[in-house]
Amino acid sequence: MTASTDLDALTDFFGRYGVALTAGDVAALTGCYALPGLVVADTYSFSFTSPAAVALSFVGAAPDYQERELVAAHAVIEDVQQVSPLLTMVAVEWEFLDSQGHRVPGERYRYLLRATDDGPAICTVIRTA
Repeated sequence: MTASTDLDALTDFFGRYGVALTAGDVAALTGCYALPGLVVADTYSFSFTSPAAVALSFVGAAPDYQERELVAAHAVIEDVQQVSPLLTMVAVEWEFLDSQGHRVPGERYRYLLRATDDGPAICTVIRTA
């Protein structure tokens, strides 16, 4: 097993993640994370050590996506760096579509992914400018 720098594999992973985000599929989102995990932003950080904690962190996201009528999320992979044999850092800009088919500006993140027997898993999420 090695860290994935294959764009097709990463595109597939983030495609599944984006579908889960906009569908509010907390179980699928939880399955995308390695434990323990970490989220880092300018003004806060938090860690999670259980699937329940990951799920709880997404509870507020689904209503926000529904309120904004976001129906699709697409990850534009901007950069991929192999950090170690099992870790990959991926820079992503999220693009969203609303229910009218309009592009909605997204946000940028860096994801530290760990290679697992089941594919990539997010260890750390960093919101970037």
